[in-house]
Amino acid sequence: MNKLQLEIKETDKFIFCLEAIPDIDHTNTTEVLEILEDIALNQNIASIYKACDTIEGLEDSLSNLLYDDHNFKDYEIIYLAMPGEANNILINDYYYSIQEIAELFEGKMKGKLIHFANQKLLDLTDEESQYFLDITGALAISGYGTNLSKISSVSTIDRVFFGLYQENDDFKEVVEELFQKHYNLCKLLDFRLYY
Repeated sequence: MNKLQLEIKETDKFIFCLEAIPDIDHTNTTEVLEILEDIALNQNIASIYKACDTIEGLEDSLSNLLYDDHNFKDYEIIYLAMPGEANNILINDYYYSIQEIAELFEGKMKGKLIHFANQKLLDLTDEESQYFLDITGALAISGYGTNLSKISSVSTIDRVFFGLYQENDDFKEVVEELFQKHYNLCKLLDFRLYY
């Protein structure tokens, strides 16, 4: 496997990752955690990783970040690595809609970019994306329109996206550059940005 090389810079923005797993009491190191550790070591991008196996666990992790972490303003990327179907996430054998996730994050994501790994499809109408952004306060929501189980966005394009976002605060320019540098992969996974 070829590693994508990015210049290491001082960290400006951090990643807060929530990953849905089957059982937090019986967990092994996941691909997502391994990649985040590698990103920290090789790209100097700090992150907090939380696994959850219930919607309450997701809520608790988010609340702990919001109210207990004094560096919350530095976490500009909220990275959701969760399986599911189009516009739904799957936690503990239950599907939660994008509207339910928006309500869970209500008013808590001001200035944040919410990014979904390609474990689920993100296929929002203009109305759905605007509702999500209005309710959460997020700057943007991004993800993928194709779920190719053979290609993990976590180990490929997500790490590049996070690296580019470290260098540039304008997420629209970041996405443009991402498409310029990795057009085929972006098209294959159908990278999407709603803002």
